[in-house]
Amino acid sequence: MRTIGLLGGMSWESTAVYYRRINEEVRARLGGLHSAEVLMRSVNFDGIVALQRADEWEQAASVLSGLARDLERAGAACIVICTNTMHKLAEAVQGAVSVPLLHIADVTGAAVKQAGCHRPLLLATRYTMEQDFYIGRLREHFGLDPLVPDADDRTLVHQTIFDELCQGVVQDGSRQRFKEVIARGRARGADSVILGCTEIGLLIGERDIDLPVFDSTLIHADTAVSFSLANDDSPRLNAA
Repeated sequence: MRTIGLLGGMSWESTAVYYRRINEEVRARLGGLHSAEVLMRSVNFDGIVALQRADEWEQAASVLSGLARDLERAGAACIVICTNTMHKLAEAVQGAVSVPLLHIADVTGAAVKQAGCHRPLLLATRYTMEQDFYIGRLREHFGLDPLVPDADDRTLVHQTIFDELCQGVVQDGSRQRFKEVIARGRARGADSVILGCTEIGLLIGERDIDLPVFDSTLIHADTAVSFSLANDDSPRLNAA
């Protein structure tokens, strides 16, 4: 089992989901008392948000790159940035380490394509919905034609993420408003939904949406487990 290096705390609400999902998947695959080998560096999210708002992305990249190096030195065999938005800095972070960075847009895009979907509605922070680092990657690497909500709905989604979900607040009213955003996306031709912020799965999921749903948090965490267990000779649960 190779050690997974998590860059977390952005927010810790979703990082907790990563930690639980990774360990649940290891137990599901190996059984018994197996759990994941994980290293984590968790940041003070308030400082990262301040850099985002100030458009100080280079400084944010320096912070995350330094933490990724710490994880590699401590024995991490891969790096997992536990947030979609900060994959804007993925190239800089990958350039700082020799171990692979598991890119959340790549694994999510691959899952969408494999399912036969083509026009996913992307729900995420404003940075992820409006900048090209994520949508462009889905187009160029996977031939997808992603949609984003209109301006008012982008504001609603962004504010819900930061003002509620990142602070542990989950409200039925916000869930209903997200469902309405998705309905408007479907009317524009969306054939699926990407939960492209790692907190959105706390609010809404497959049970709430009548389109295929791709929760980037769960897909990313499962990919980390697959990486960790690749070439591992531990016995698999119910192995033939």
